[in-house]
Amino acid sequence: MSKLKTYQEQLQEIVEKGINAAEEQQQKLAAKPFEYAEKLESGAREYSVESLRSRYNGYSDSLFGQLRSLNNRFGSFAADLVAKLEKDAAEGADTVSEAADDVSEAAQDAKKSVETKKPAARKTTAKKKTAQKSSATSA
Repeated sequence: MSKLKTYQEQLQEIVEKGINAAEEQQQKLAAKPFEYAEKLESGAREYSVESLRSRYNGYSDSLFGQLRSLNNRFGSFAADLVAKLEKDAAEGADTVSEAADDVSEAAQDAKKSVETKKPAARKTTAKKKTAQKSSATSA
């Protein structure tokens, strides 16, 4: 019987070691959520709602400040571009105006040239037409 008693004690010892190992693992697993909760709680204490609002407003102000700066830079770029386009358009308009003046002068010169030649031609044509009418009525 003493062998049976030894087996019994060994078996109880094995079971005891298993229970101890299981208990240790269970405590480690159970500790994790509490550790996270404690970290969260300390973090929550570190960041009050007021400090969170202040940080948010700071980030927000910074973001919108950068956007305004970008808008100002874009506005300057657009203003330079518009000024260049207006300058080019004015130069183009001046060129067109000069060309129109040249065409107008040429037209005036051509008109004068034609007018000085036309009256003599009209009179001749008018005399021919009058002569043709008279001969047509006499016939």
